Amino acid sequence: MRNKLRELSELKPELDLLRNAGKRIVFTNGCFDILHAGHVRYLTSARQQGDLLVVGLNSDRSVRDIKGPQRPLVSQQQRAEVLAGLWCVDFIVIFDEPDPLQVIQTLRPDVLVKGDDWPDDRIIGADVVKAGGGRVVRVPVVPGISTSRIIERIVDRCGARKE
Repeated sequence: MRNKLRELSELKPELDLLRNAGKRIVFTNGCFDILHAGHVRYLTSARQQGDLLVVGLNSDRSVRDIKGPQRPLVSQQQRAEVLAGLWCVDFIVIFDEPDPLQVIQTLRPDVLVKGDDWPDDRIIGADVVKAGGGRVVRVPVVPGISTSRIIERIVDRCGARKE
């Protein structure tokens, strides 16, 4: 398996070449702390929106800032490795900021994908993508499946065993 993890500075010219060759670039982002079926369905749907999928992965520090001091449960390198094992993911770029705006401004994807749990007016980078002639796609999320719910079930089950 080729190395899918790239630095932003090296990914930009690579994507420019692919775009010039007629490839449509899709971008999405997330923490992907514990990869589950909802993530796989989401990423597969995202990939179907174009010719290649770039995943912006929140760094460990970024995840802590967003989710709190107990997260992430899985390190950014391990999360990237798991994502790299998926056929639908072509490239991964780790970002340290709380949102992917800088990555989106740099890469200028043709399609920006978010889950349908995000209202249109709260999708970071939508204005950048649309201004460049691209589009924003909201894909359905799988109800009842989330990393937070998985963690809650684990904690509940472990707590029940202690009683």
